[in-house]
Amino acid sequence: MKKVGFIFDLDGVIVDTAKYHYLAWKKLANELGFEFTVEQNELFKGVSRKRCLEILLDIGQIKATQEQFDTWMVEKNLDYLAYIENMDSSEILPDVPRVLDYLKEKNIPIALGSASKNARPILKKVGLLSYFDSIVDGNQVTKAKPDPEVFLIAARNLRVDPKGCVVFEDAVAGIEAANRANMTSIGIGEENVLSEAHYNFKDFTEMGTDFIASLVQKNLAK
Repeated sequence: MKKVGFIFDLDGVIVDTAKYHYLAWKKLANELGFEFTVEQNELFKGVSRKRCLEILLDIGQIKATQEQFDTWMVEKNLDYLAYIENMDSSEILPDVPRVLDYLKEKNIPIALGSASKNARPILKKVGLLSYFDSIVDGNQVTKAKPDPEVFLIAARNLRVDPKGCVVFEDAVAGIEAANRANMTSIGIGEENVLSEAHYNFKDFTEMGTDFIASLVQKNLAK
């Protein structure tokens, strides 16, 4: 077992695909006859596609048969895939490569822990796939965040004890999942929203290499 590993969420941490999810959900809502706002989209952070659709239908007060539900799930995903088709490295959030490069140089195992079922193709499009020793996404998990399943699977794949793992998250549900897994949680975003995180940064530009090094040393000392 290794003593330290780093786990990254995808949307809002490595790339900003939330805007494309929003456009796809908004398109579906409009087709169903109601508006879907940016504020309401905040409810979807870190949540599975199935749960997102349930929330969307609640907002629109829409009743659906299982067949309709399944059809809309597929329709939304096809719209989303069309939006992300032309993604490239310009979509990577600031200073993410710097942090990944540092971890690789130090031979620290890196995993992705995301609810997205499209994580692998997105990482490939933006040129970051090779950094990750393990990718755990919506295709491998049955329980959505705040359940810690996705992070626990990632830790097992990295052969790292959960308490030696550091998680980067931008969603309240993701921070809760990391905390429940007894991992070190780092909130990427607004501190007042991600107040349960052990550490908070607006983005990776605020995170110095010395901070990353201190996390590594702290976990090695456990």
